[in-house]
Amino acid sequence: MLDTFDLKICIEPLLAWFAGHARVLPWRSDPTPYKVWVSEIMLQQTRVEAVKPYFERFVRELPDIAALSVCPEDRLLKLWEGLGYYNRVRNLQAAARQIMTEHGGAMPSDFEALRKLKGIGSYTAGAIASIAFGQKAAAVDGNVLRVLTRLTEDPTDITKLDFRQKMEDMLTEVMPEGRCGEFNQALMELGATVCVPNGDPQCGICPWVNICLAHQNGKENEYPIKARKKPRRIEEKTILLIRDGERMVLRKRPEKGLLAGLYEFPSEKGFLTEAEAVKAVEKLGFAPLRVQQLPEAKHIFTHVEWHMKGFLVRVAETEAVPKGMLLANREETERKYPIPSAYASFKYALETNVDTKTQRRTKS
Repeated sequence: MLDTFDLKICIEPLLAWFAGHARVLPWRSDPTPYKVWVSEIMLQQTRVEAVKPYFERFVRELPDIAALSVCPEDRLLKLWEGLGYYNRVRNLQAAARQIMTEHGGAMPSDFEALRKLKGIGSYTAGAIASIAFGQKAAAVDGNVLRVLTRLTEDPTDITKLDFRQKMEDMLTEVMPEGRCGEFNQALMELGATVCVPNGDPQCGICPWVNICLAHQNGKENEYPIKARKKPRRIEEKTILLIRDGERMVLRKRPEKGLLAGLYEFPSEKGFLTEAEAVKAVEKLGFAPLRVQQLPEAKHIFTHVEWHMKGFLVRVAETEAVPKGMLLANREETERKYPIPSAYASFKYALETNVDTKTQRRTKS
């Protein structure tokens, strides 16, 4: 149990292990407050390897808080395209504007001040305060919860907020002076590379192999304990890839709700037949010439799952598009219009050389 375990005995083995096993990451080489902040927001629900190129591109184009605060929204979302959970970057910019107006453009170092910034919870505040400013502040995320409940064989449901708070308090108390950021990063690293969430943990190379209670009792895979999630809601959609020569029809999603403010291909609820898809395109005011059914795709969000089928519909050239829609070629789409990864399986239709062998003329 966490309450009866002496966490102090874990510190030196963990730090010694981290000194020899820490991954080389772009935000670790120069841990400025801004870079620590951006990296931690990007790493929420996204793998480290996936984040690296996004991080480097983001800080190259927006090198500081001031640049982030004034970045146009479409460009901001384009820089984030593919990372998902777009509210993260909107909150990032909102917090940057707070910092400019309330803190003179400098990231606050105090944990409580950090917590008051938009989109920064206790974990991110702890990471910034400890890594960038060397302060005693715990950073408890899913990796840390998993590692410590296995270490202490604690059966508490980790989704309970009071348990997370208790763990933060206990870690802050034992955190070594002068090595707070290193300690937090070591815990994160252990959970990400050794005490992993899926599959068997690599106990043979763990610095805590001789003190971990779950390992001693052969129960590593029984922890952490957490309540079952509600099943995701399934939504069926038909994606209409309407193509006018080299241009594709895009529309902007509403400013609120899922994928707010991003660009997408028009779609209809449910699975349409080919004839129904053609009629839907005609209803939008286009003149279909040829239609091609595309492979089905699926995209999983936190609470909903999209099951999608698609049709590439070639239409007669036109400049008249419905309100809220636009025509854009591939170059414009890549440069200007952020399209969420939910549509990644259909973006190849932007290519000018899409296979036309299975295309059929629509019935007149």
